[in-house]
Amino acid sequence: MNIISNFLNIRSRVSALNNKSKIIVVSKNQTVDKIMQIINKGHYDFAENKVQEALNKWPQILIDNQQINLHLIGKLQSNKVNEAYKIFNYIHSLDNEKIAKKFSQLHIISPKNIKYFIQVNIGNEIQKNGIEPSQLQNFVRYCSDDLMLNIVGLMCIPPIEGDPNQYFNNLAQLAKLSNLNELSMGMSNDYESAIRNGATFVRIGSKIFSEH
Repeated sequence: MNIISNFLNIRSRVSALNNKSKIIVVSKNQTVDKIMQIINKGHYDFAENKVQEALNKWPQILIDNQQINLHLIGKLQSNKVNEAYKIFNYIHSLDNEKIAKKFSQLHIISPKNIKYFIQVNIGNEIQKNGIEPSQLQNFVRYCSDDLMLNIVGLMCIPPIEGDPNQYFNNLAQLAKLSNLNELSMGMSNDYESAIRNGATFVRIGSKIFSEH
């Protein structure tokens, strides 16, 4: 396995498609040694799915590498909000009022420049998390205006079946309606389509850490 070769190939491809799109290296289930290989190449955006794994893995890395941005991309339970607030710089999976209120309360007590993406259930799938598209504008206004959270963009995970382009395009249109500039969309298997539809952040793990 050549992690660095995989990473550099993807970085080159992303840059060719849109040099403003950022790669978030999804480091869930990866060892510190593997992560450090990428940090040593000057890359500083990483993501975890679970708060507890981030707390077990990242505190010392963040002390030693303060330029790193750590992103939470997985479902957040309300009892983990306090811990998530301490360690993450970006939350990509904000999807309900209860958790939004908890973050707002934490900002009042201890201000921190966390940036939030609202997760949208772009395919209206029962089994997936996210705000329904029809409810999105109201939720964005509530989080931004009432709770004063720094909502920077939208995130989605499109349905496995079908062409992802229509879902990525739909998310881009929804972002425009809410005057949001950032789009967190696209993973290892569909990041090129996501970038072509305006993704500003792509979340890539398996294509970097797996054998091909």
